[in-house]
Amino acid sequence: MNKNNLLDLQLVTDCSDLPDRDQFKLWVELVLSDQQRSGEIVVRLVDEDESSGLNQTYRHKPGPTNVLSFPFEAPAEIQTTLLGDLVICAPVVRHEAKEQGKLLEHHWAHIVIHGVLHLLGYDHIDDNDAAVMEALEIKLLNKLKIPNPYHEDLIDD
Repeated sequence: MNKNNLLDLQLVTDCSDLPDRDQFKLWVELVLSDQQRSGEIVVRLVDEDESSGLNQTYRHKPGPTNVLSFPFEAPAEIQTTLLGDLVICAPVVRHEAKEQGKLLEHHWAHIVIHGVLHLLGYDHIDDNDAAVMEALEIKLLNKLKIPNPYHEDLIDD
């Protein structure tokens, strides 16, 4: 990882089939390099209870979700390289990969890339913003030889 980028990986999940730290670093660095950015990111891997609580508190939606992004907005007088936090629910990622017929590692890469793009200000609230964000995700995943996650006819090899 670029010396200007730091990853704080927090494991607070009972799941054991997780990518290793180097994979998370690769995915985060891929996005930051592509966007010509640097900074610090916290990635917290959690179970359903923590994800559900955060999803309810911050998005007013019940139940767990795959990834929550919390961009850090420092006061103007504070200089920091902290970009923000990603909270990823490991059981949801595993379930989605299986349900969607995707390789688990591929889905992890997509979720991390998606979350980091959110930290950098990308969103998918309207169709135009979604198209921009999805195109970036597809481009970045392609660099990893991972197929388009939005293609509907995915099959698990």
